[in-house]
Amino acid sequence: MSKAEPNVVPLCDVLLVLLIIFMVITPLVQKGIDVKLPETQSDSTNAGQPTGLIVLTLKTNDTVEINGISYELRGLLEELRRLYSARQDKTIFIRALAKLPFAKVMEIIDIARGAGIETLALIPEYIEN
Repeated sequence: MSKAEPNVVPLCDVLLVLLIIFMVITPLVQKGIDVKLPETQSDSTNAGQPTGLIVLTLKTNDTVEINGISYELRGLLEELRRLYSARQDKTIFIRALAKLPFAKVMEIIDIARGAGIETLALIPEYIEN
């Protein structure tokens, strides 16, 4: 009596084809935010903050500071529109505590985009006083 054995060669062929398909499709599906990292200079002659920059600081209690002036999160869109209506350079620097959820930072980024800001830069470190 002969013993019946399954033919696994077609199964291996199908698995290899699926593997190749997933390897080709995976890089195309990746999504994210384009990030430009700042360039560092070894000899920093200007230690202070350059003039004309707007730095938005996200606090823990749903308040934000724009260059040291506190604002409520509800009025942020109108304030940013007012600040950037006459400016040529539509760049903002955003900083926040590392312990804040990133969803809060993304909410600020969405508000800034809605106000017409074209370039957003994230300051990676913020130490609360």
